[in-house]
Amino acid sequence: MLKKVLIIVALILAIAGVLAWKGYQKEASATHQIATGASFQDSLAKPVPKLVDFGSTHCIPCKKMEPILEELQREYQGVLEVVFIDTEKYPEYAKQYKIELIPTQIFLDPLNQELFRHEGFFPKQDILKKWQDLNISLK
Repeated sequence: MLKKVLIIVALILAIAGVLAWKGYQKEASATHQIATGASFQDSLAKPVPKLVDFGSTHCIPCKKMEPILEELQREYQGVLEVVFIDTEKYPEYAKQYKIELIPTQIFLDPLNQELFRHEGFFPKQDILKKWQDLNISLK
């Protein structure tokens, strides 16, 4: 009897784990809809400065960047293009931009020329300060 109860509990836990994992994957992909694939090309076509963040949905510092990228996208819509590139899904972009470590943030001018690059977690206030240091107005 105890054996049957343990088997049922194990099955319930396994099903719960699978459902939780599916929910996590769905949530991760929903938060990373800033730009992917063809939309990255669309972002590059816009004549505004760009912040391109190369990362992964499995990287802890990358996950810490998510809310910052989302805030910047929301607060500077039309003035700053914020782009997230998942290096696992789009390794060709990581290769093109010579990404060696994630997360890596690349600051591009309106003509897509690289102005600055940072590796690792980058706080919002430091990102905004860097744009100032680069003489790029986000107003």
